[in-house]
Amino acid sequence: MSQYSEYNTEQIRSHDKEHVWHHLTPGAAAEKGMPLFVKGEGLNLWDIEGNQYLDASAGGVWVTNVGYGRKEIVDAISEQLMQLNFFASSMASKPAAIFAKKLIEKMPGMQRVFYSSSGSEANEKAFKMVRQISHKKYAGKKNKILYRERDYHGTTIAALSATGQSQRKEQFGPFVPDFVEFPHCFEYRSQFDETDNYGLKAAQLMEDVILREGPDTVGAVIIEPITAGGGVILPPEGYLKAVEQICKKHDVLLIIDEVVCGLGRTGKWFGYQHYDIQPDIVTMAKGVASGYAAISCTVTTEAVYQSLQEDSSEDKMGYFRDISTYGGCLAGPAAAAANMKILEDENLLENCATLGEKLLTGLKALQDKYPIIGDVRCLGLFCGIELVKDRTTKEPVDESVAIHVANACKQAGLLIGRTNRSFEQYNNILNMSPALCITEAQLERILTILGEVFASLPETK
Repeated sequence: MSQYSEYNTEQIRSHDKEHVWHHLTPGAAAEKGMPLFVKGEGLNLWDIEGNQYLDASAGGVWVTNVGYGRKEIVDAISEQLMQLNFFASSMASKPAAIFAKKLIEKMPGMQRVFYSSSGSEANEKAFKMVRQISHKKYAGKKNKILYRERDYHGTTIAALSATGQSQRKEQFGPFVPDFVEFPHCFEYRSQFDETDNYGLKAAQLMEDVILREGPDTVGAVIIEPITAGGGVILPPEGYLKAVEQICKKHDVLLIIDEVVCGLGRTGKWFGYQHYDIQPDIVTMAKGVASGYAAISCTVTTEAVYQSLQEDSSEDKMGYFRDISTYGGCLAGPAAAAANMKILEDENLLENCATLGEKLLTGLKALQDKYPIIGDVRCLGLFCGIELVKDRTTKEPVDESVAIHVANACKQAGLLIGRTNRSFEQYNNILNMSPALCITEAQLERILTILGEVFASLPETK
């Protein structure tokens, strides 16, 4: 018997409205009610009233890479928790060791895995590593961390300090000192009159900030390989390679935030692997265990790891003195190993790349038909649709239009995402990230519903 069997639907909804503080949701919206999901299988979700939805948002925030209802992962978690559920990760454990080895095999050039429980926390660890290296090697001076306009790195105060989205940060300051923003690399909204060699020009804008601040004060740069919540922005040609070279030139650590792209979302294990670069630190979370358990990883090169060890018997504070309580919950690495096995056994990275191309083709066809679609961006099963009032001027639609489209899709049984109170002007982007196990039939259904919704808009009539 379920532990919830004594509660009826009305009671559950009442408890939700009275006691649950929903993420990213104004109280007035929560009061109106929302889908209360009770079951998932593959890409399908059912709410408490029995309505069925096709989830093209991977759990709403790019998480469920292998889909819902994966018994293999649940069994792996159950088995591990019955054997040993937790011990602080200052000690060793079987699942942590085994998953770390499996993960490193997918990341040539990387060597060490530090476990925690969320993407924000993984980035916090990276920031602390940079700051400690600054103290150990540079007398505390090389401590600035540069972040890119439009990128997002988490919800804590330090992670928000490194976030280039104005509305995300509004009313949460003051922020942590010595986080410095540099310009975006969004070619569709280029900063230049001419877009020839745009990637190299955008990378130069980053170097300009390093030079302005002083290379002897900049310890690291953090970027998303593909900007996620900021609009699904793919890096222009040559950009990431130039960023890597600039970082090496100025002895600046390169942190790649793979919290969204990691574990297959783009058709490779990691987003940065499309661009022939070698990071110093890589952070990840969402797709690592597809939401079956809380886990994040801060992965470093051996050089970074060795720089955060005791240098001598007098250097008793020289090692990385950090802990994450739930980095010691063994459900995380157990789930992550089972998740990785599914990705491998079912060739889901290949499916992601193949069906991602078909999804892009279908979205381009919609763009040809509906002028409100100003731009379509897609790599693997990671897609952005930018809505505009006018294709020539690229004037964005009001956020209310994107909200209407997302809601109309939901009414038709399709769940998609959108930029949500992130920018003053540019909350005009829809996004999709279906689970990597998506079928061609499900992909066609997504395109059909989107087409019907766009056809119904007043702006397209």
